[in-house]
Amino acid sequence: MKVPEHIGIIPDGNRRFAKRLLESPWKGHEWGIEKIKTVFDWCKELGIKNITAYSLSIENLNKRPKEELDFLLQLAKKEINDTINNKNNFIFNNRVKVTFFGRKDMLPKDLVERMEVLEDQTREHSDYTLNFAVAYGGREEILNACKKIAVNVQSGLVKPNEITEEMIRRSLYTNGLKDPDLIIRTSENRMSGFLLWQSAYSEMAFIDALWPELNKEQFMNAVNGYMEKERRFGK
Repeated sequence: MKVPEHIGIIPDGNRRFAKRLLESPWKGHEWGIEKIKTVFDWCKELGIKNITAYSLSIENLNKRPKEELDFLLQLAKKEINDTINNKNNFIFNNRVKVTFFGRKDMLPKDLVERMEVLEDQTREHSDYTLNFAVAYGGREEILNACKKIAVNVQSGLVKPNEITEEMIRRSLYTNGLKDPDLIIRTSENRMSGFLLWQSAYSEMAFIDALWPELNKEQFMNAVNGYMEKERRFGK
């Protein structure tokens, strides 16, 4: 049985978990960030090298209350700064390469600058990768790829009949990133626009738990379910 090389995670349920504990809804994001670190340890134990987490959707940016968004973005900035300024953490101790992809132009400039610093400082790390989809939407990603290709068609660099799946793949935010073998979602049974192109042949595991309360047994069951399946890729 082969462990997945790359797993995608849709970590849903932070706000509902906080409400259950009678906290402000967005307080759950703090526990959500800590859970990412815990899941990394579980992946390391299993030999899973690549993780992509859905951190913030375009819909979240457009529809969430301003107070919650401000809290979440400041929390992200603080977490990144702490990682940069104190190298004794799981990112640097495990040589984790960190990347952020999505509509970063929709984010505060100071946060994007911090993201780029962390990406630069971990660029040569090769033991693990941890990718964050931020200000991300799967449909928007595909639309953006089409626009890139259309510009090349308009300029005469590419003919319409020369457009291939590989050309589209290279135009996605995730260019160079292996498609996820397994996608795990907590709390809900839908994709919510996560890696729509890349997940065409991904196995899916929907777990009936809020993200902060996800436990190791539930996670291991999801991975074991993947390992027990014969992946046929349409054959």
